[in-house]
Amino acid sequence: MDPQAPKKRGRKPKPKEDKKDEPKMKESTTTKRTAHQHAVDDKYTHWKSLVPVLYDWLANHNLVWPSLSCRWGPQLEQATYKNRQRLYLSEQTDGSVPNTLVIANCEVVKPRVAAAEHISQFNEEARSPFVKKHKTIIHPGEVNRIRELPQNTKIVATHTDSPDVLIWDVEAQPNRHAVLGATNSRPDLILTGHQDNAEFALAMCPTEPYVLSGGKDKSVVLWSIQDHITSSATDPATAKSAGSSGSIIKQSPKPGDGNDKAADGPSVGPRGIYNGHEDTVEDVTFCPSSAQEFCSVGDDSCLILWDARVGTSPVIKVEKAHDADLHCVDWNPLDDNLILTGSADNSVRMFDRRNLTSNGVGSPINKFEGHSAAVLCVQWSPDKSSVFGSSAEDGLLNIWDYEKVGKKVEQGPRTTNYPAGLFFQHAGHRDKVVDFHWNASDPWTVVSVSDDCDSTGGGGTLQIWRMSDLIYRPQDEVLAELEKFKAHESRIIANSSSISAAWILNLRQSLCILCLKLQNDCIQGALTWVV
Repeated sequence: MDPQAPKKRGRKPKPKEDKKDEPKMKESTTTKRTAHQHAVDDKYTHWKSLVPVLYDWLANHNLVWPSLSCRWGPQLEQATYKNRQRLYLSEQTDGSVPNTLVIANCEVVKPRVAAAEHISQFNEEARSPFVKKHKTIIHPGEVNRIRELPQNTKIVATHTDSPDVLIWDVEAQPNRHAVLGATNSRPDLILTGHQDNAEFALAMCPTEPYVLSGGKDKSVVLWSIQDHITSSATDPATAKSAGSSGSIIKQSPKPGDGNDKAADGPSVGPRGIYNGHEDTVEDVTFCPSSAQEFCSVGDDSCLILWDARVGTSPVIKVEKAHDADLHCVDWNPLDDNLILTGSADNSVRMFDRRNLTSNGVGSPINKFEGHSAAVLCVQWSPDKSSVFGSSAEDGLLNIWDYEKVGKKVEQGPRTTNYPAGLFFQHAGHRDKVVDFHWNASDPWTVVSVSDDCDSTGGGGTLQIWRMSDLIYRPQDEVLAELEKFKAHESRIIANSSSISAAWILNLRQSLCILCLKLQNDCIQGALTWVV
Protein backbone atom coordinates (compact mmCIF):
# COMPACT_ATOMS: atom_id res chain seq x y z
CA MET A 1 0.00 0.00 0.00
CA ASP A 2 1.31 3.44 -0.88
CA PRO A 3 2.00 5.14 2.49
CA GLN A 4 1.18 8.52 0.96
CA ALA A 5 -2.21 7.48 -0.39
CA PRO A 6 -4.97 9.03 1.73
CA LYS A 7 -7.41 6.63 3.34
CA LYS A 8 -10.85 8.08 2.83
CA ARG A 9 -13.35 6.07 4.87
CA GLY A 10 -16.84 7.11 3.93
CA ARG A 11 -15.71 9.91 1.65
CA LYS A 12 -17.64 11.10 -1.35
CA PRO A 13 -15.52 9.98 -4.32
CA LYS A 14 -14.59 12.47 -6.99
CA PRO A 15 -16.05 11.67 -10.43
CA LYS A 16 -13.65 9.53 -12.40
CA GLU A 17 -13.93 8.26 -15.94
CA ASP A 18 -11.39 5.99 -17.56
CA LYS A 19 -11.95 6.15 -21.31
CA LYS A 20 -9.70 3.14 -21.84
CA ASP A 21 -12.10 0.78 -20.07
CA GLU A 22 -13.51 -1.89 -22.29
CA PRO A 23 -17.26 -1.60 -22.98
CA LYS A 24 -17.81 -5.17 -21.74
CA MET A 25 -16.15 -4.39 -18.43
CA LYS A 26 -18.38 -1.33 -18.02
CA GLU A 27 -21.47 -3.36 -18.84
CA SER A 28 -20.49 -6.09 -16.38
CA THR A 29 -19.83 -3.56 -13.63
CA THR A 30 -23.14 -1.83 -14.27
CA THR A 31 -25.00 -5.15 -14.12
CA LYS A 32 -23.37 -6.05 -10.82
CA ARG A 33 -24.19 -2.66 -9.32
CA THR A 34 -27.79 -2.91 -10.49
CA ALA A 35 -28.18 -6.37 -8.95
CA HIS A 36 -26.61 -5.15 -5.71
CA GLN A 37 -28.89 -2.13 -5.62
CA HIS A 38 -31.97 -4.30 -6.14
CA ALA A 39 -30.89 -6.44 -3.18
CA VAL A 40 -30.34 -3.34 -1.05
CA ASP A 41 -33.74 -1.93 -2.02
CA ASP A 42 -35.52 -5.20 -1.24
CA LYS A 43 -33.87 -5.40 2.17
CA TYR A 44 -34.74 -1.78 2.89
CA THR A 45 -38.38 -2.30 1.87
CA HIS A 46 -38.58 -5.28 4.20
CA TRP A 47 -37.07 -3.23 7.05
CA LYS A 48 -39.45 -0.32 6.52
CA SER A 49 -42.46 -2.62 6.75
CA LEU A 50 -41.27 -3.63 10.23
CA VAL A 51 -40.62 -0.12 11.56
CA PRO A 52 -43.94 0.07 13.52
CA VAL A 53 -43.06 -3.20 15.22
CA LEU A 54 -39.43 -2.59 16.08
CA TYR A 55 -39.27 1.12 16.92
CA ASP A 56 -40.73 3.40 19.54
CA TRP A 57 -39.77 6.41 17.40
CA LEU A 58 -37.88 7.10 14.17
CA ALA A 59 -37.15 10.26 12.18
CA ASN A 60 -35.61 10.14 8.69
CA HIS A 61 -33.79 13.25 7.41
CA ASN A 62 -32.46 13.46 3.86
CA LEU A 63 -29.13 15.29 3.49
CA VAL A 64 -28.24 17.15 0.30
CA TRP A 65 -24.53 16.65 1.09
CA PRO A 66 -22.95 13.73 2.94
CA SER A 67 -22.00 14.13 6.60
CA LEU A 68 -19.15 11.98 7.92
CA SER A 69 -19.98 12.67 11.57
CA CYS A 70 -23.00 13.27 13.80
CA ARG A 71 -23.02 14.17 17.51
CA TRP A 72 -25.53 15.18 20.13
CA GLY A 73 -25.10 18.57 21.75
CA PRO A 74 -26.73 20.00 24.88
CA GLN A 75 -30.40 19.52 25.68
CA LEU A 76 -32.13 22.90 25.36
CA GLU A 77 -35.69 22.36 26.51
CA GLN A 78 -37.96 19.72 28.01
CA ALA A 79 -41.65 19.66 27.14
CA THR A 80 -44.56 17.29 27.72
CA TYR A 81 -44.18 15.16 24.63
CA LYS A 82 -40.73 16.00 23.29
CA ASN A 83 -37.37 17.55 24.16
CA ARG A 84 -35.35 20.00 22.09
CA GLN A 85 -31.65 19.29 21.71
CA ARG A 86 -28.68 20.48 19.69
CA LEU A 87 -27.34 18.20 16.98
CA TYR A 88 -23.98 18.59 15.22
CA LEU A 89 -23.34 17.38 11.68
CA SER A 90 -21.53 18.57 8.56
CA GLU A 91 -21.92 19.17 4.85
CA GLN A 92 -19.18 17.61 2.71
CA THR A 93 -19.60 19.33 -0.64
CA ASP A 94 -18.16 18.95 -4.13
CA GLY A 95 -16.63 22.45 -4.06
CA SER A 96 -19.56 24.29 -5.63
CA VAL A 97 -20.35 25.64 -2.15
CA PRO A 98 -18.17 25.65 0.99
CA ASN A 99 -17.86 22.74 3.39
CA THR A 100 -19.74 23.46 6.60
CA LEU A 101 -20.18 22.51 10.23
CA VAL A 102 -23.93 22.51 10.91
CA ILE A 103 -25.59 23.17 14.26
CA ALA A 104 -29.17 21.92 14.17
CA ASN A 105 -32.06 21.78 16.60
CA CYS A 106 -33.69 18.38 16.98
CA GLU A 107 -37.11 17.67 18.45
CA VAL A 108 -36.69 14.34 20.25
CA VAL A 109 -40.06 12.69 20.81
CA LYS A 110 -40.40 11.10 24.24
CA PRO A 111 -40.92 7.34 24.70
CA ARG A 112 -44.36 5.92 23.98
CA VAL A 113 -45.64 9.11 22.41
CA ALA A 114 -45.29 8.51 18.65
CA ALA A 115 -48.07 6.54 16.97
CA ALA A 116 -46.90 3.33 15.30
CA GLU A 117 -48.71 4.15 12.06
CA HIS A 118 -46.89 7.50 11.80
CA ILE A 119 -43.24 6.63 12.34
CA SER A 120 -42.99 4.54 9.17
CA GLN A 121 -44.76 7.10 6.96
CA PHE A 122 -41.77 9.14 5.85
CA ASN A 123 -40.42 10.19 2.48
CA GLU A 124 -36.80 9.17 1.94
CA GLU A 125 -36.18 12.22 -0.25
CA ALA A 126 -37.55 14.75 2.24
CA ARG A 127 -36.16 16.54 5.25
CA SER A 128 -37.58 15.63 8.62
CA PRO A 129 -39.74 18.20 10.44
CA PHE A 130 -37.94 17.13 13.62
CA VAL A 131 -34.56 18.51 12.40
CA LYS A 132 -34.09 22.22 11.77
CA LYS A 133 -30.82 23.93 10.84
CA HIS A 134 -29.92 26.51 13.50
CA LYS A 135 -26.50 27.77 12.44
CA THR A 136 -23.90 27.24 9.74
CA ILE A 137 -20.14 27.55 10.25
CA ILE A 138 -18.04 27.69 7.08
CA HIS A 139 -15.37 25.11 7.77
CA PRO A 140 -11.79 25.26 6.40
CA GLY A 141 -11.91 21.99 4.47
CA GLU A 142 -14.04 18.88 4.81
CA VAL A 143 -15.30 17.94 8.27
CA ASN A 144 -14.16 14.36 8.83
CA ARG A 145 -14.88 14.09 12.54
CA ILE A 146 -16.79 16.06 15.19
CA ARG A 147 -16.34 15.60 18.93
CA GLU A 148 -17.91 17.60 21.75
CA LEU A 149 -16.33 18.54 25.10
CA PRO A 150 -18.21 16.49 27.74
CA GLN A 151 -17.88 19.22 30.36
CA ASN A 152 -19.54 21.69 27.99
CA THR A 153 -20.98 20.37 24.75
CA LYS A 154 -21.09 23.88 23.26
CA ILE A 155 -17.36 23.43 22.61
CA VAL A 156 -16.58 21.04 19.76
CA ALA A 157 -13.43 19.87 18.01
CA THR A 158 -13.21 19.02 14.32
CA HIS A 159 -10.79 17.16 12.09
CA THR A 160 -10.20 18.01 8.45
CA ASP A 161 -7.56 17.13 5.86
CA SER A 162 -4.79 18.96 7.71
CA PRO A 163 -2.43 18.37 10.66
CA ASP A 164 -4.43 20.70 12.94
CA VAL A 165 -7.40 20.17 15.25
CA LEU A 166 -9.91 23.03 15.21
CA ILE A 167 -11.83 24.09 18.34
CA TRP A 168 -15.15 25.91 18.03
CA ASP A 169 -17.43 27.63 20.53
CA VAL A 170 -20.48 26.92 18.40
CA GLU A 171 -22.83 29.25 20.28
CA ALA A 172 -20.51 32.26 19.97
CA GLN A 173 -19.66 31.63 16.30
CA PRO A 174 -21.63 33.85 13.88
CA ASN A 175 -24.14 32.23 11.56
CA ARG A 176 -22.78 32.21 8.00
CA HIS A 177 -24.33 31.88 4.56
CA ALA A 178 -22.49 29.14 2.67
CA VAL A 179 -22.05 30.48 -0.83
CA LEU A 180 -19.21 29.99 -3.28
CA GLY A 181 -16.36 32.37 -2.48
CA ALA A 182 -17.38 32.99 1.13
CA THR A 183 -14.47 33.24 3.56
CA ASN A 184 -13.97 30.52 6.15
CA SER A 185 -15.20 30.95 9.70
CA ARG A 186 -12.43 31.61 12.19
CA PRO A 187 -11.89 28.77 14.71
CA ASP A 188 -11.63 29.81 18.36
CA LEU A 189 -8.52 27.68 18.87
CA ILE A 190 -6.14 25.71 16.65
CA LEU A 191 -4.30 22.74 18.15
CA THR A 192 -0.94 22.13 16.48
CA GLY A 193 1.57 19.30 16.84
CA HIS A 194 1.00 16.77 14.07
CA GLN A 195 3.58 16.57 11.29
CA ASP A 196 1.14 15.17 8.73
CA ASN A 197 -2.61 15.16 8.16
CA ALA A 198 -4.77 14.05 11.07
CA GLU A 199 -8.12 13.14 9.53
CA PHE A 200 -10.19 10.86 11.76
CA ALA A 201 -8.73 10.01 15.17
CA LEU A 202 -10.19 12.53 17.63
CA ALA A 203 -11.43 12.44 21.23
CA MET A 204 -12.26 14.80 24.07
CA CYS A 205 -11.72 13.81 27.69
CA PRO A 206 -14.74 13.18 29.97
CA THR A 207 -12.93 14.35 33.13
CA GLU A 208 -10.72 17.28 32.06
CA PRO A 209 -10.70 19.70 29.09
CA TYR A 210 -8.14 17.61 27.21
CA VAL A 211 -8.11 16.78 23.49
CA LEU A 212 -6.54 13.73 21.85
CA SER A 213 -5.74 13.16 18.18
CA GLY A 214 -4.01 10.69 15.89
CA GLY A 215 -2.83 11.05 12.32
CA LYS A 216 -0.86 9.90 9.30
CA ASP A 217 2.38 10.84 11.09
CA LYS A 218 1.79 7.68 13.20
CA SER A 219 1.67 9.72 16.39
CA VAL A 220 -0.91 10.40 19.11
CA VAL A 221 -0.99 14.01 20.32
CA LEU A 222 -2.47 15.29 23.59
CA TRP A 223 -3.49 18.88 24.36
CA SER A 224 -4.94 20.68 27.35
CA ILE A 225 -7.27 23.59 26.60
CA GLN A 226 -7.80 24.30 30.31
CA ASP A 227 -5.95 27.63 30.15
CA HIS A 228 -7.85 28.76 27.06
CA ILE A 229 -11.45 28.45 28.22
CA THR A 230 -13.28 30.44 30.87
CA SER A 231 -14.15 28.88 34.23
CA SER A 232 -17.83 28.97 33.22
CA ALA A 233 -17.12 26.57 30.37
CA THR A 234 -16.61 23.64 32.73
CA ASP A 235 -19.02 24.78 35.45
CA PRO A 236 -22.04 22.42 35.32
CA ALA A 237 -24.34 25.22 36.49
CA THR A 238 -23.52 27.46 33.52
CA ALA A 239 -22.60 24.81 30.92
CA LYS A 240 -26.27 23.88 30.46
CA SER A 241 -27.23 27.31 29.19
CA ALA A 242 -26.87 26.95 25.43
CA GLY A 243 -28.18 30.37 24.61
CA SER A 244 -25.66 32.40 26.60
CA SER A 245 -24.02 35.30 24.79
CA GLY A 246 -20.27 35.74 24.44
CA SER A 247 -17.58 33.15 23.90
CA ILE A 248 -16.58 30.75 26.66
CA ILE A 249 -13.16 30.49 25.02
CA LYS A 250 -10.73 33.17 26.11
CA GLN A 251 -10.11 35.57 23.27
CA SER A 252 -6.72 36.70 22.03
CA PRO A 253 -6.05 39.68 19.74
CA LYS A 254 -7.23 38.99 16.19
CA PRO A 255 -4.73 39.67 13.40
CA GLY A 256 -6.16 42.28 11.07
CA ASP A 257 -9.49 41.47 9.48
CA GLY A 258 -8.54 38.23 7.80
CA ASN A 259 -10.77 35.32 8.69
CA ASP A 260 -10.29 33.36 5.49
CA LYS A 261 -7.66 31.00 6.92
CA ALA A 262 -7.76 28.69 9.90
CA ALA A 263 -4.23 29.84 10.72
CA ASP A 264 -5.61 33.22 11.79
CA GLY A 265 -6.97 31.68 14.99
CA PRO A 266 -4.92 31.42 18.21
CA SER A 267 -2.87 28.21 18.35
CA VAL A 268 -2.08 25.82 21.21
CA GLY A 269 0.91 23.50 21.28
CA PRO A 270 0.80 19.88 22.49
CA ARG A 271 1.05 18.68 26.05
CA GLY A 272 2.59 15.43 24.81
CA ILE A 273 3.36 13.51 21.61
CA TYR A 274 3.24 9.71 21.81
CA ASN A 275 4.94 7.42 19.31
CA GLY A 276 4.47 3.69 18.99
CA HIS A 277 2.35 3.04 15.93
CA GLU A 278 3.92 1.98 12.64
CA ASP A 279 1.13 3.27 10.40
CA THR A 280 -1.71 5.82 10.39
CA VAL A 281 -3.56 6.22 13.70
CA GLU A 282 -7.25 5.81 12.88
CA ASP A 283 -8.97 6.38 16.24
CA VAL A 284 -8.27 7.37 19.84
CA THR A 285 -10.24 7.45 23.09
CA PHE A 286 -9.72 8.44 26.73
CA CYS A 287 -10.13 6.23 29.77
CA PRO A 288 -13.45 7.42 31.27
CA SER A 289 -11.96 7.83 34.75
CA SER A 290 -8.56 9.35 33.93
CA ALA A 291 -7.34 12.21 31.76
CA GLN A 292 -3.85 10.68 31.80
CA GLU A 293 -4.81 7.29 30.31
CA PHE A 294 -5.92 6.74 26.75
CA CYS A 295 -5.68 4.26 23.90
CA SER A 296 -5.32 4.27 20.13
CA VAL A 297 -5.72 1.97 17.13
CA GLY A 298 -4.30 2.14 13.65
CA ASP A 299 -3.61 0.66 10.26
CA ASP A 300 -0.77 -1.37 11.80
CA SER A 301 -3.48 -3.60 13.39
CA CYS A 302 -2.29 -2.54 16.85
CA LEU A 303 -4.20 -1.51 19.96
CA ILE A 304 -1.97 0.67 22.19
CA LEU A 305 -2.63 1.82 25.76
CA TRP A 306 -0.86 4.94 26.98
CA ASP A 307 -0.31 6.62 30.36
CA ALA A 308 0.92 10.22 30.21
CA ARG A 309 2.22 9.95 33.79
CA VAL A 310 4.90 7.42 32.85
CA GLY A 311 6.18 8.83 29.56
CA THR A 312 5.47 8.95 25.86
CA SER A 313 6.06 5.26 25.04
CA PRO A 314 3.31 2.62 24.98
CA VAL A 315 2.34 1.07 28.30
CA ILE A 316 0.71 -1.86 26.49
CA LYS A 317 0.91 -2.63 22.79
CA VAL A 318 -1.33 -5.40 21.51
CA GLU A 319 0.10 -6.59 18.21
CA LYS A 320 -2.34 -8.05 15.71
CA ALA A 321 -5.41 -6.98 17.68
CA HIS A 322 -7.33 -7.74 14.46
CA ASP A 323 -6.53 -9.38 11.14
CA ALA A 324 -6.65 -6.07 9.26
CA ASP A 325 -6.55 -2.29 9.78
CA LEU A 326 -8.29 -1.05 12.91
CA HIS A 327 -10.78 1.76 12.29
CA CYS A 328 -12.32 2.53 15.67
CA VAL A 329 -12.01 2.11 19.43
CA ASP A 330 -14.14 2.96 22.48
CA TRP A 331 -13.64 2.65 26.24
CA ASN A 332 -16.58 1.54 28.38
CA PRO A 333 -17.81 4.57 30.41
CA LEU A 334 -19.44 2.31 33.00
CA ASP A 335 -16.64 -0.29 33.30
CA ASP A 336 -13.19 1.10 32.51
CA ASN A 337 -11.65 -2.36 32.18
CA LEU A 338 -13.41 -3.00 28.85
CA ILE A 339 -12.31 -1.67 25.45
CA LEU A 340 -13.98 -2.22 22.05
CA THR A 341 -12.24 -2.22 18.68
CA GLY A 342 -13.64 -2.38 15.15
CA SER A 343 -11.73 -3.36 12.03
CA ALA A 344 -11.60 -3.77 8.28
CA ASP A 345 -11.79 -7.52 8.98
CA ASN A 346 -15.57 -6.94 9.54
CA SER A 347 -15.43 -7.80 13.25
CA VAL A 348 -15.71 -6.12 16.64
CA ARG A 349 -13.51 -7.33 19.49
CA MET A 350 -13.68 -6.69 23.22
CA PHE A 351 -10.54 -6.52 25.35
CA ASP A 352 -10.18 -6.54 29.13
CA ARG A 353 -7.16 -4.43 30.01
CA ARG A 354 -6.52 -6.57 33.08
CA ASN A 355 -5.65 -9.42 30.69
CA LEU A 356 -3.19 -7.37 28.65
CA THR A 357 0.56 -7.28 29.33
CA SER A 358 3.35 -4.91 28.35
CA ASN A 359 4.94 -7.48 26.02
CA GLY A 360 1.94 -7.37 23.71
CA VAL A 361 0.31 -10.55 24.93
CA GLY A 362 -3.44 -10.41 25.17
CA SER A 363 -6.41 -11.91 23.38
CA PRO A 364 -9.89 -10.43 23.12
CA ILE A 365 -12.36 -11.82 25.61
CA ASN A 366 -15.09 -11.69 22.96
CA LYS A 367 -15.34 -11.47 19.18
CA PHE A 368 -18.51 -10.17 17.56
CA GLU A 369 -19.05 -11.07 13.92
CA GLY A 370 -22.26 -9.65 12.53
CA HIS A 371 -21.08 -7.41 9.72
CA SER A 372 -20.25 -8.28 6.11
CA ALA A 373 -17.99 -5.25 5.53
CA ALA A 374 -15.50 -3.05 7.36
CA VAL A 375 -16.57 -1.76 10.76
CA LEU A 376 -16.34 2.05 10.88
CA CYS A 377 -17.62 2.99 14.34
CA VAL A 378 -18.11 1.36 17.74
CA GLN A 379 -19.59 2.94 20.85
CA TRP A 380 -20.68 1.74 24.26
CA SER A 381 -24.16 2.58 25.45
CA PRO A 382 -24.29 5.18 28.25
CA ASP A 383 -27.35 3.41 29.67
CA LYS A 384 -26.20 -0.17 30.21
CA SER A 385 -22.63 -1.34 30.75
CA SER A 386 -22.94 -4.50 28.64
CA VAL A 387 -24.57 -2.90 25.58
CA PHE A 388 -22.79 -1.32 22.61
CA GLY A 389 -23.33 -0.49 18.96
CA SER A 390 -21.28 -1.03 15.81
CA SER A 391 -21.78 0.42 12.34
CA ALA A 392 -20.16 -0.64 9.10
CA GLU A 393 -19.83 -0.25 5.36
CA ASP A 394 -22.57 -2.90 4.94
CA GLY A 395 -25.15 -0.26 5.91
CA LEU A 396 -26.04 -1.89 9.22
CA LEU A 397 -25.92 -0.60 12.78
CA ASN A 398 -25.86 -3.56 15.14
CA ILE A 399 -26.74 -3.36 18.83
CA TRP A 400 -25.03 -5.98 21.00
CA ASP A 401 -25.18 -7.15 24.61
CA TYR A 402 -22.12 -9.14 25.64
CA GLU A 403 -24.03 -10.59 28.60
CA LYS A 404 -26.06 -12.57 26.04
CA VAL A 405 -22.94 -14.29 24.68
CA GLY A 406 -23.00 -17.93 25.68
CA LYS A 407 -26.54 -17.65 26.98
CA LYS A 408 -28.65 -20.64 25.99
CA VAL A 409 -31.71 -19.63 24.04
CA GLU A 410 -34.35 -21.97 22.70
CA GLN A 411 -34.58 -21.81 18.91
CA GLY A 412 -37.98 -21.67 17.29
CA PRO A 413 -38.74 -23.81 14.25
CA ARG A 414 -38.58 -20.85 11.84
CA THR A 415 -35.63 -18.96 13.32
CA THR A 416 -32.14 -18.84 11.87
CA ASN A 417 -28.70 -18.67 13.41
CA TYR A 418 -27.56 -15.21 14.42
CA PRO A 419 -24.31 -13.84 15.88
CA ALA A 420 -23.84 -14.31 19.61
CA GLY A 421 -24.69 -11.16 21.53
CA LEU A 422 -26.61 -9.44 18.72
CA PHE A 423 -30.09 -8.42 19.86
CA PHE A 424 -31.08 -5.61 17.50
CA GLN A 425 -30.13 -4.57 13.99
CA HIS A 426 -30.93 -1.15 12.59
CA ALA A 427 -31.20 -1.61 8.81
CA GLY A 428 -32.64 1.77 7.85
CA HIS A 429 -29.58 2.97 5.95
CA ARG A 430 -28.92 1.89 2.36
CA ASP A 431 -25.22 2.69 2.32
CA LYS A 432 -22.25 2.73 4.69
CA VAL A 433 -23.06 4.01 8.20
CA VAL A 434 -20.09 6.29 8.84
CA ASP A 435 -21.01 7.48 12.34
CA PHE A 436 -23.57 7.18 15.13
CA HIS A 437 -23.97 8.53 18.65
CA TRP A 438 -26.00 7.40 21.67
CA ASN A 439 -27.95 10.22 23.31
CA ALA A 440 -26.80 10.62 26.93
CA SER A 441 -29.80 12.89 27.66
CA ASP A 442 -32.42 10.55 26.22
CA PRO A 443 -31.86 6.84 27.04
CA TRP A 444 -31.69 4.36 24.15
CA THR A 445 -32.01 7.13 21.54
CA VAL A 446 -29.46 7.03 18.71
CA VAL A 447 -28.54 9.34 15.84
CA SER A 448 -26.86 7.69 12.85
CA VAL A 449 -25.70 8.93 9.47
CA SER A 450 -24.86 7.22 6.18
CA ASP A 451 -22.88 8.41 3.18
CA ASP A 452 -25.16 7.46 0.30
CA CYS A 453 -22.95 8.29 -2.67
CA ASP A 454 -22.58 4.66 -3.74
CA SER A 455 -26.33 4.00 -3.70
CA THR A 456 -27.76 7.34 -4.83
CA GLY A 457 -24.77 9.17 -6.31
CA GLY A 458 -24.53 11.71 -3.50
CA GLY A 459 -26.05 13.05 -0.33
CA GLY A 460 -26.66 11.15 2.88
CA THR A 461 -29.29 10.01 5.34
CA LEU A 462 -29.56 11.09 8.97
CA GLN A 463 -31.81 8.97 11.19
CA ILE A 464 -32.79 9.48 14.82
CA TRP A 465 -34.35 6.42 16.34
CA ARG A 466 -35.25 4.52 19.49
CA MET A 467 -36.02 0.81 19.52
CA SER A 468 -39.13 -0.38 21.31
CA ASP A 469 -38.52 -0.73 25.04
CA LEU A 470 -40.15 -4.17 24.86
CA ILE A 471 -36.94 -5.32 23.19
CA TYR A 472 -34.41 -4.37 25.87
CA ARG A 473 -36.42 -4.31 29.10
CA PRO A 474 -36.26 -7.33 31.46
CA GLN A 475 -38.43 -10.14 30.21
CA ASP A 476 -40.51 -10.39 33.38
CA GLU A 477 -41.45 -6.70 33.12
CA VAL A 478 -42.50 -7.12 29.50
CA LEU A 479 -44.56 -10.20 30.31
CA ALA A 480 -46.35 -8.46 33.16
CA GLU A 481 -47.17 -5.41 31.04
CA LEU A 482 -48.46 -7.40 28.10
CA GLU A 483 -50.60 -9.56 30.35
CA LYS A 484 -52.30 -6.35 31.49
CA PHE A 485 -52.75 -5.27 27.86
CA LYS A 486 -54.20 -8.65 27.00
CA ALA A 487 -56.72 -8.49 29.83
CA HIS A 488 -57.60 -4.90 28.95
CA GLU A 489 -58.16 -5.83 25.29
CA SER A 490 -60.48 -8.66 26.30
CA ARG A 491 -62.58 -6.35 28.48
CA ILE A 492 -62.89 -3.74 25.72
CA ILE A 493 -63.89 -6.34 23.14
CA ALA A 494 -66.51 -7.69 25.52
CA ASN A 495 -67.95 -4.24 26.38
CA SER A 496 -67.67 -2.28 23.14
CA SER A 497 -68.74 -2.74 19.57
CA SER A 498 -66.53 0.12 18.37
CA ILE A 499 -62.84 -0.60 18.87
CA SER A 500 -59.97 1.53 17.59
CA ALA A 501 -58.24 -0.39 14.82
CA ALA A 502 -55.01 1.52 15.45
CA TRP A 503 -55.11 0.65 19.15
CA ILE A 504 -55.60 -3.03 18.42
CA LEU A 505 -52.80 -2.90 15.84
CA ASN A 506 -50.41 -1.37 18.37
CA LEU A 507 -51.30 -4.00 20.93
CA ARG A 508 -50.92 -6.91 18.54
CA GLN A 509 -47.55 -5.54 17.41
CA SER A 510 -46.44 -5.40 21.03
CA LEU A 511 -47.52 -9.01 21.50
CA CYS A 512 -45.63 -9.90 18.33
CA ILE A 513 -42.45 -8.33 19.72
CA LEU A 514 -42.86 -10.31 22.93
CA CYS A 515 -43.18 -13.53 20.93
CA LEU A 516 -40.02 -12.68 19.04
CA LYS A 517 -38.20 -11.93 22.26
CA LEU A 518 -39.22 -15.23 23.78
CA GLN A 519 -38.36 -17.13 20.59
CA ASN A 520 -34.66 -16.27 20.41
CA ASP A 521 -33.84 -12.99 22.18
CA CYS A 522 -32.73 -11.45 18.88
CA ILE A 523 -35.12 -9.45 16.76
CA GLN A 524 -33.03 -9.64 13.61
CA GLY A 525 -32.67 -13.39 13.83
CA ALA A 526 -36.45 -13.73 13.88
CA LEU A 527 -37.47 -11.32 11.16
CA THR A 528 -38.48 -14.17 8.87
CA TRP A 529 -40.70 -15.44 11.68
CA VAL A 530 -42.47 -12.06 11.90
CA VAL A 531 -43.33 -11.99 8.25
